[in-house]
Amino acid sequence: MVDSGATTNQGPVVDMISEKDGDGGYVTGGWKSEDGKLSYGYSSFRGKRATMEDFYDIKTSKINGQMVCMFGIFDGTTSDVIGEDLSLKCGTGLSPYLVFNLSYLTSGWSLKSFRWLTYSILVAVLWSFVMVFESFALVSVFSPFVLEFSWIDMESYMPLVFVFGHGGSHAAEYLKQHLFENLMKHPKFITDTKLAISAFKNSDILCETYPQTDVDFLDSERNTYRDDGSTASTAVLVGNHLYVANVGDSRTIISKAGEAIPLSEDHKPNRTDERKRIENAGGVVMWAGTWRVGGVLAMSRAFGDRMLKQFVVAEPEIQDKEIDEEFELLVLASDGLWDVVPNEDAVSLAGAEEEPEKAARKLTEAAFTRGSADNITCIVVRFHHEKAAPVNPKHE
Repeated sequence: MVDSGATTNQGPVVDMISEKDGDGGYVTGGWKSEDGKLSYGYSSFRGKRATMEDFYDIKTSKINGQMVCMFGIFDGTTSDVIGEDLSLKCGTGLSPYLVFNLSYLTSGWSLKSFRWLTYSILVAVLWSFVMVFESFALVSVFSPFVLEFSWIDMESYMPLVFVFGHGGSHAAEYLKQHLFENLMKHPKFITDTKLAISAFKNSDILCETYPQTDVDFLDSERNTYRDDGSTASTAVLVGNHLYVANVGDSRTIISKAGEAIPLSEDHKPNRTDERKRIENAGGVVMWAGTWRVGGVLAMSRAFGDRMLKQFVVAEPEIQDKEIDEEFELLVLASDGLWDVVPNEDAVSLAGAEEEPEKAARKLTEAAFTRGSADNITCIVVRFHHEKAAPVNPKHE
């Protein structure tokens, strides 16, 4: 990031994560501000998944006399899960990627059938090696050979790119470590927070934090065979002004006078505007259990995901609000919550608890009880508008 060198009176940046590993693998924590006007809690649970790919970050600082709080949910995206799901649905020994591509022959996409079918069979053979040896290493050896076929252009193998690697938590972990740090280094962070977050034209003068962090992550992974990706649903509170920036299908909502108001819209490939953007870039959206970019990724924007980067961008959509006395709660969560808990239920469940840590735990437990099959992570922020006597900050 570019530092203008402008004088800024900034206090220490405090990482507010103070975890307690409770029963059943729930990780929870909470905090209350010195002036008593804001408190928050978080809860994270692996759930039914074999691995934990959710990360979260909370930071506070005082800059030019203003309290700054940053909250983030980062959900790692995986691709090999698709193969597992489809192999169950197909009930055959065929490669799921072969099934993907045979479906393209009748999808209306302008490809020569012979070329597409030949490539599909080649990928099916490589996938068979994966199934036999239970490793992507062997496929990685063959992948340069596959990609060097002169008659296979990028459009042709775009829907299959994830056969050459698998996702994980690396992108989400990278965002936890770097995204907010990069944002706070931006020279316009306080004076024009929205500009500091998002992409803009004068990139030769100032770096845009979110897209640039995506570039940095991809550069850090350039010598690996991984192709990780991650969502990012973030809320930045500068004084009384709230900025919510979203990439992917994690979500942030706010409660105003008891009503749930979404502050982000999930980036799904079947959104009319997202589908148009993807198709204008030369991509395709198809049904494979759900709507997916290239039949593979079930979201239309993400950090990382190198092989789909032309279509799956890391440009955030931003909403901003001035926090007044009508706003009560802010809830950020991964899709492990939102898949089974509607916005209104989340506000109702969280609002019934005075302590936000208990509210966050209650939400993750409710999602698991309702059958969520994913990792579940959420942050609950409560605004205390009544005049409060100063208290010592405490970790719960």
